[in-house]
Amino acid sequence: MKLLVGALESPSPACLPLEIVERKGLGHPDTICDALAENLSRALSRFYLERFGAILHHNVDKALLCGGAARPAFGGGEITEPIDIYLAGRATASFEGVTIPVDEIAVEQSRRWLRENLRHLDPARQVRIHPRIRPTSPDLAALFLRQRGAAAPLANDTSLGVGFAPLDALESAVLAVERKLNSPEVKAARPEIGEDVKVMGVRSGRDLTLTVACALVGRHVSDIDDYRRKKARIRDLAAAAAGAGAEVEVNSADGDGADSIYLTVTGLSAEAGDDGQVGRGNRVNGLITPYRPMSLEAAAGKNPVTHVGKLYNLLANRIARALVAEVNGVQEAYCYLVSRIGQPITEPQLIDLKLRLDDPAALASLRPCIEGLARRELAGLTLLWRELLQAPQQVW
Repeated sequence: MKLLVGALESPSPACLPLEIVERKGLGHPDTICDALAENLSRALSRFYLERFGAILHHNVDKALLCGGAARPAFGGGEITEPIDIYLAGRATASFEGVTIPVDEIAVEQSRRWLRENLRHLDPARQVRIHPRIRPTSPDLAALFLRQRGAAAPLANDTSLGVGFAPLDALESAVLAVERKLNSPEVKAARPEIGEDVKVMGVRSGRDLTLTVACALVGRHVSDIDDYRRKKARIRDLAAAAAGAGAEVEVNSADGDGADSIYLTVTGLSAEAGDDGQVGRGNRVNGLITPYRPMSLEAAAGKNPVTHVGKLYNLLANRIARALVAEVNGVQEAYCYLVSRIGQPITEPQLIDLKLRLDDPAALASLRPCIEGLARRELAGLTLLWRELLQAPQQVW
């Protein structure tokens, strides 16, 4: 394993003249796909553990949402064509003579997640779920089973993971706005706010502008004037969450008439206006950050034991956060991890740590501490699957 520690020489995005950050919220079609894929992986993992005492091979990291059709209206509206969701991937469907009901688990758990997280969607009537999960390939199944005799699980793929810390002001504001608008307390007080909330943040110099797309639910909006009043309240909530000085615009595509506003039946653009796919949205830290290093790996739905496409992205963020929190003088940290298929997950090909220090000359003296922290986090990687099942970490 090659472990490199060096200075972070590129400027922080917060110091650049311009910065852009995005978050696709809970009800965005891409986020729904991520959530359903990850939910299915957790459900399969629990089933395998209960029946066989171990998580078996699976990667259910492909999902496609095809939007439906709807006629929104003040005071109500109707869905005229259901949403179609296709779940694909590979999973162990038979083990030790036992057939695993993969398709039934996929449909049941998906409907459960939709019911529990999207308040105005009826998953039984308004969604069609199509499981297209095939048996895992024999070579990957054999590789997965070889972990039983290994000191650490063997990497399921040659992949990379990246992470950084801390979040800067714009990143924190974008994340805070979506989480506020989709928080239980806001939903209870403002039921007209749908779950499909997307936030695009732009900082130009010191000026921070947030463009918020927020679906409003027709049954909780009486007319066009009520829509405008409620949209203004959403803007106030978003501005308060973003912090002082932020300029916030909500549903900027709205026209003057009732036929050109962001009104929905379910609080989701997926009912008629948009489609979704796993991996097109947020990275594991919940954000889309083009001014930072990012992996295009879709973490959601990958197995939590051996798939480094999930594990290394989570670990890279964990290492970066620990470096900033625990090593005196570290202002900012980037972490890059590269795996090699078939090798222990605790022995990556490469760990590249880039740090910005209060005193750049202190790098040599801090190196042993930095390397020790990275090795400590790596050693804990073999237990991360338990955290993912017991207290699920968001990967979107």
